Amino acid sequence: MRPLIGGLSMTESMFTSYRNNPWSNSLTARATRRCPSFPTTPTSGCTFSMTNSNAFDHSPVMVEEIAELASNLPPGVFADLTLGGAGHGVAVLEANSELSLFGVDQDDIALAAAGAKLATYPDRATMVKTRFDGAADALRDAGHDDVSGFLMDLGVSSPQLDVAERGFSYRHDGPLDMRMDTTQTQTAADVVNGYSFGELADVLQSYGDERNAKRIAQAVIDGRPFDSTAALAETIANAMPAAVRRKSTGHPAKRSFQAIRIEVNNELAILGTTVDAMIAMLAAGGIGLVLTYHSGEDRIVKDRMRRTIEAGVPAGMPPQSNYRWLWRGARTPSENEIETNQRARSARLRAITRIPETADIS
Repeated sequence: MRPLIGGLSMTESMFTSYRNNPWSNSLTARATRRCPSFPTTPTSGCTFSMTNSNAFDHSPVMVEEIAELASNLPPGVFADLTLGGAGHGVAVLEANSELSLFGVDQDDIALAAAGAKLATYPDRATMVKTRFDGAADALRDAGHDDVSGFLMDLGVSSPQLDVAERGFSYRHDGPLDMRMDTTQTQTAADVVNGYSFGELADVLQSYGDERNAKRIAQAVIDGRPFDSTAALAETIANAMPAAVRRKSTGHPAKRSFQAIRIEVNNELAILGTTVDAMIAMLAAGGIGLVLTYHSGEDRIVKDRMRRTIEAGVPAGMPPQSNYRWLWRGARTPSENEIETNQRARSARLRAITRIPETADIS
């Protein structure tokens, strides 16, 4: 692991991919290497810095609720599987001095921003570049057999949406990219220009809950090739029935862009097994938290948590596992939060907890 300021660390591959990231300049971020070669073991001779860390400016959703939950966790490791700019991570560290943070993300720019923020928490934070389905293995590789808590925030961060060059936004013109990890090969352009009508319609319906999936898919087929987000967003908007456009409270392309992003990054395909793996790592008294933003994600998370809690017990019978819902159903952001952060509007927070094996589970 590459040591950063204090105890913060990152892998050599993270540093190399960040340094070579073509989007780094758009956020005026810079890695500073102060050692002649990457050490095989941590030494104090290498540091990491980032100029203008405010460039990755993101308001973490339901951060007060998550910090309050973290304040009551037992000592140990808290795993943030979608570290982003470390907004939630910093709140967790502030809320509970007996927790250390293990942050995972596949976005190099997010990791750079997180490194700048977490540098003020010496010896309490570690970052690893990987998709969230690699988090459990990364934790075990680092010597952590269990966690006091974990968080997955499945939304796209504001900087990813607002930086046009990343290709996530339907409001800002940019290349059709949408990759969380810019080293992967498949981009949004490959999906939009290469998928068949049936494949496109299925992606839009399954991952975007888009009722007009077939109309949009046909319009995309007729209009391709596409090389920019603005052209795609306009085509999608024009494919919508006029009545739908009039009643819509958001951009007509919102659901379609969400669906394409999920497909590009293979998000739902790896979600269920990741939730299972992290639940299995919970220590007694630990909690697992997942923030979802559309029904497909929420169904998967709810189903995986429910199956763990019920563990094969017939419906209506008391659960026999050592897991419980922390609360029934899903919690949502307050009206005040939604008013100040419109991107929190569709968020739903579900939570599971592991109780001690000696506790009465009847």
